[in-house]
Amino acid sequence: MDALYFGERTEDTSWCAVCFRDPNRKENLWWSFTKNETTGIYLQGRAYLENLGYTILSVTGDGFGGLRTAFSDILLQMCHVHMERIVVKGTTRKPILEAGQALLALIKTLHYTEENTFKKYFKKYVEKYQSFLNERTINPLTGEKSLTHEPLHGAVLSVMRFLPYLFTFEKNKNISRTTNSLEGHFSHIRDIVGVHRGLSRSHLEKVLNSIFLASTIAPTEEKLKYIL
Repeated sequence: MDALYFGERTEDTSWCAVCFRDPNRKENLWWSFTKNETTGIYLQGRAYLENLGYTILSVTGDGFGGLRTAFSDILLQMCHVHMERIVVKGTTRKPILEAGQALLALIKTLHYTEENTFKKYFKKYVEKYQSFLNERTINPLTGEKSLTHEPLHGAVLSVMRFLPYLFTFEKNKNISRTTNSLEGHFSHIRDIVGVHRGLSRSHLEKVLNSIFLASTIAPTEEKLKYIL
């Protein structure tokens, strides 16, 4: 589950398409258009599928808090690619600091390591660099203290926050560890939409509906009327 944004967020003209996709069958199960990702929109999609008789066994997403709320009673897998992206924001792709280099190298092992091994090395990382990460700098003008390595500190906290959801896939081989199926689908959509620049939102939604529908299960009569 994830959202694909359109428009300029800085100008408050953005909106998004939220999509639920079965990565094994490569089918879109549900989608909707909304101003922003919210817990409510994910609850709406969940209710729609469950009313059709679906039982959602697990959810793989990007760490958006609304997912953890909407599916609090369902297995949640944090996408490894998104986890790496979050860490890169704090380390850059070519970190200069040793602590940054070590964290980036560790997070890249997510793609092939297992839970106990990763947790063991992450614990060692925190123990080794905790003092460094907690270093503070005093502003000479205001006297206020702030974290010296705040981006890196934030990246480490993010790993701690999502650690309980990084290895859910080990419980069931059918659980995807990434949202790559949906990311690839979104990339395909952007390529198509890019050819039709300048479309209004209403026209773009019709185009998106057609694309989503082309990779979905047979829709209900109500859905067909809405789309066509």
